Amino acid sequence: MNPLKDNPAPDLRRRQLLRAAASLPVLALPAIGRATEPVARTLKFSHAHTGESLRVTYFENGAYLPDALDEINTFMRDFRTGEVEVIAPELLDYVHNIQLLAERQGPYTVFSAFRSPATNEMLRRNSSGVAKKSHHMKGEALDISLQGVSAKQVRDIAVSLRSGGVGLYSNSGFVHVDVGPVRQW
Repeated sequence: MNPLKDNPAPDLRRRQLLRAAASLPVLALPAIGRATEPVARTLKFSHAHTGESLRVTYFENGAYLPDALDEINTFMRDFRTGEVEVIAPELLDYVHNIQLLAERQGPYTVFSAFRSPATNEMLRRNSSGVAKKSHHMKGEALDISLQGVSAKQVRDIAVSLRSGGVGLYSNSGFVHVDVGPVRQW
């Protein structure tokens, strides 16, 4: 019995990691021999509270697309107040990489994105699970689910990427991801 031949899981994980690595931006490479990135990054979202949906290609030909980022910022606004904040592009890359590793094209259901300080404080008064200095207030966090993937699987993939904070809220059916320090709860 050959354990590698009889167990395809290590090979599958390797392909998933290579696929995710291929989608990451190329940084600080010398101009000579720089690889061009042909991969477009597209995300699909539906908003649990507003009913809105969005399909957007936010990165193409090696660059973030400003108009697409503006669409995302508006979609991810504080739905209680209407305030809009810049959503960190690295957060979008984080959820894009989760999607690649999960081998799903979405959509993501968004439960919470940007929160104004007033909204965050109101939620803190009503729940023990809301951080005083939440990354949501900086456009650096999302509470999401991914269609066809369990919250536990999304959490496990996010943890494996080591791109920031990850929290599983299994009773509510979503996962918190942020681009702050690497940690989990």
